Amino acid sequence: MDGHRDSIKCMAKNPNYLKSIFSGSDDGDIRLWDLASRRTVCQFPGHQGAVQGLTVSTDGSVLVSCGSDCTVRLWNVPDANLADSDNLSDNSAKPVAVYVWKNAFRAVDHQWDGDLFATAGAQVDIWNHNRSQPVNTFDWGADTTISVRFNPGEPNILATSANDRSITLYDLRMSSPARKVIMRTKTNSIAWNPMEPMNFTSANEDCNCYSYDARKLEEAKCVHKDHVSAVMDIDFSPTGREFVTGSYDRTVRIFQYNGGHSREIYHTKRMQRVFCVKCSCDASYVISGSDDTNLRLWKAKASEQLGVVLPRERKKHEYLEAVKNRYKHLPEVKRIVRHRHLPRPIIVNNYESRQTKIHLRTLALYPGMARLDIRILHRRSSNGTDIFG
Repeated sequence: MDGHRDSIKCMAKNPNYLKSIFSGSDDGDIRLWDLASRRTVCQFPGHQGAVQGLTVSTDGSVLVSCGSDCTVRLWNVPDANLADSDNLSDNSAKPVAVYVWKNAFRAVDHQWDGDLFATAGAQVDIWNHNRSQPVNTFDWGADTTISVRFNPGEPNILATSANDRSITLYDLRMSSPARKVIMRTKTNSIAWNPMEPMNFTSANEDCNCYSYDARKLEEAKCVHKDHVSAVMDIDFSPTGREFVTGSYDRTVRIFQYNGGHSREIYHTKRMQRVFCVKCSCDASYVISGSDDTNLRLWKAKASEQLGVVLPRERKKHEYLEAVKNRYKHLPEVKRIVRHRHLPRPIIVNNYESRQTKIHLRTLALYPGMARLDIRILHRRSSNGTDIFG
């Protein structure tokens, strides 16, 4: 779906309308898309700089946007019947309210149950729809906050990440932050599990995602690997069993909530760096926004048939899935099920990573070994021989 003239940096779903999604780009343009017809329904002009964050209120009536122009703008969400009209060229909206602040904003998120929303920037500000000034402000550290997400189960708890590699939990009922953990690398985005509200997953610069229990931040519950560049965004499926990630390596991956490696990867030759991803409200599709100014719609299950499925076809699919689940532990079946076609840059990167790992392990085991001997061991390992038993 094309229409933007600059990189797409953020997206937001309407919780009350299945086939609509909002997107914001670096040129200040905000668009409402109809996923069924793949076209723009409405435009929201107004920001003088990049749109850094979008969120929709719980009742689906208010869209909140923030940008690098130091403004927060509130918009009325168009009626659902607007998508069915034929003439969409003149459909543009004006902001209901504009709140000017002293610092640029990096992200925004709305409370799951209430009229409050939070913005991330030089500090974490809590806003109300009816007030032009923040009702509360949190500040822990001197670095910029780059992401913020409200907890779906407890509306007064939110998580943020900052440039100082920290992930911080705040409670609106307290005057100070609740907990803080320092990561090895910067966290670009955070997503709460909607079915397990105390668990969240972070997307980090070190190519990995980390799942945590908010009650025990000392150790990650699971580390999700496979990306070869920084993970830029993350979003959970409504089922809570999977989440989708978008990365600087120009791929979109789908992970099980407790799986160490991705079960699916999506990529195209034209798709550039992926800055934002979302799961559809029915968990059937994945939407990605990238640096090539396009939105892309993917199936959550690549082999799933679209359209009406007959009872006999559904039974056949269920039978085949049962057979795969029964024999998935066998090496031959596992190899076929997990096989995916990868872009050449990722294949080269994985090969170089393996060679570097072998080199470091060799130096650790044989500190006095000459460089020529290490090359011989590398050649033996590439031929399939396990030099470490």
